[in-house]
Amino acid sequence: MVDELNKSAAIKVLHVTYDMRIGGTEQVIKSLVENADTSVVEMSIFCIESPLGPFANDLLERGISIKAVSRQPGFDINLIGEIRKHIKDHDIDIVHCHQYTPYVYGVLAAAFTRARVVFTEHGRFYPDSSSWKRKLVNPWLHRITFATTAISAATKTALAVFENLPEPDIQVVYNGIKALQADPEQVNRLRDELKISADTVCLGTVARLDPIKNHPMMLKAFRRVLDSGIPAKLVIVGDGDERDRLAEMTRELGLESDVIFTGYDPKPQKYLALMDIYLLSSLSEGTSMTLLEAMSLGKPCVVTDAGGNPEIVEHKVTGLVTPNDNAEAFADAIVNLCRNIQDKQSMGCKARDRFDRLFSVESMVSAYQKLYLQALGNK
Repeated sequence: MVDELNKSAAIKVLHVTYDMRIGGTEQVIKSLVENADTSVVEMSIFCIESPLGPFANDLLERGISIKAVSRQPGFDINLIGEIRKHIKDHDIDIVHCHQYTPYVYGVLAAAFTRARVVFTEHGRFYPDSSSWKRKLVNPWLHRITFATTAISAATKTALAVFENLPEPDIQVVYNGIKALQADPEQVNRLRDELKISADTVCLGTVARLDPIKNHPMMLKAFRRVLDSGIPAKLVIVGDGDERDRLAEMTRELGLESDVIFTGYDPKPQKYLALMDIYLLSSLSEGTSMTLLEAMSLGKPCVVTDAGGNPEIVEHKVTGLVTPNDNAEAFADAIVNLCRNIQDKQSMGCKARDRFDRLFSVESMVSAYQKLYLQALGNK
């Protein structure tokens, strides 16, 4: 049956999501669309919130169909009708819902239509929670869902514990990206531009400046790194609501000359290539796309034991995993890598190997495409 489907018209997949702003979920959708085998699947996007966001522009230029509506406060029952009409009007085969709220609207809209539903949970809030209403309704929603996937084993467990979904039915599909390529000349120019000397260790991170990313802990740890005698600079790429608070904290810690805030950059590859050690201090994390990008460049990583981080970074093999929200342990791990050059280089090489085996975009696209084929094959 799958072979017959593969030879027939492309499967129409509709991604239902919040919007297409800059973020991990949105990047996954963008990667799925851009790397899809168009002889097998035809993808489009339905955003339940407006405005669309920057990622949408690239896809619209490629001719990808994207519809956006403005979800009303509370439970917007009219939104179910809008999505249902879109499914019927465009003869959609698969409704792929990303995150819980789009899933609820998407699965209800697809009910009693020919479309099959795939739900992907991309990560959890910190601290995690649920409600008795969701635990009551979720098993029913699950019964009319063809497949549920999670981007990490930690996320899979959270769905079972907090959302009352049967854990054996949840499949882990890791996020995947295209490996980045470093340009040595560009890296040297950037190092000169940022005034980072050759004997200075460049630490860095790429993330929105949001409380969940716990940059304050990173700054406290960095203060400890400098106090240990390590010559280092910290490059923080990103922007967000925490920008002013972090700038003030930098001043309070006496780090003005050692921390570089670059602001938002839509293509931060040059900064990632510059970093000697990649840092991720999140309180909660699904599968960090920038962490994967750093690994694709062969960077050793220091991360917190949050969400999918310890699944991505193999402790003492591709980097170091530290207790969550512990500045002292985070600093000790950084110092350890800075003082053990051989370990740092070995971990960087093994990080690239692990990326190639588990986190390539080809692997992710293939896994979802198989799900779509199975969904239609089981009709």
